[in-house]
Amino acid sequence: MAKVAKKPAKKATTPRPPKKAAKPKLLSGGNPQIAKGYGDAPVQAYIAAVPDWRRDVCKQLDKIISKAVPGVKKAVKWNSPFYGKIENAWFLSLHVFTRYVKVAFFNGASLKPPPPGTSKQARVRYYDIYEGAFDETQFTAWVKQTTKFPGEKM
Repeated sequence: MAKVAKKPAKKATTPRPPKKAAKPKLLSGGNPQIAKGYGDAPVQAYIAAVPDWRRDVCKQLDKIISKAVPGVKKAVKWNSPFYGKIENAWFLSLHVFTRYVKVAFFNGASLKPPPPGTSKQARVRYYDIYEGAFDETQFTAWVKQTTKFPGEKM
């Protein structure tokens, strides 16, 4: 009769505490490195990781966009939040630099008045927001206008 080998008893282990979420790495200029993702959660993770006064600006921009465009679609791509009327058709994005927050309006040349920053792409215009120099009224008007144009597919 063959003997059946017994399995060795399992060692008692101490439960490990849950891992803390790693703090996002800040890239050049303080722009957070956030994994690509769709929806509000990745955008809020991006905003939470933005340093200093620029975080407050990004919170304010997100709030204005969300209020001006009910049901706005959000995503983080290339370490920048994107906003659109439908997924994958974006009307603007944000990016954090050392001294300012850059807003890219993908159909900005069609806005009245157009945002002041020009681009190599004829339709794209930029609005750079420096500490203490944010025109909320003008920004809100641009957001409302830009939703009337087809979004940029990316």
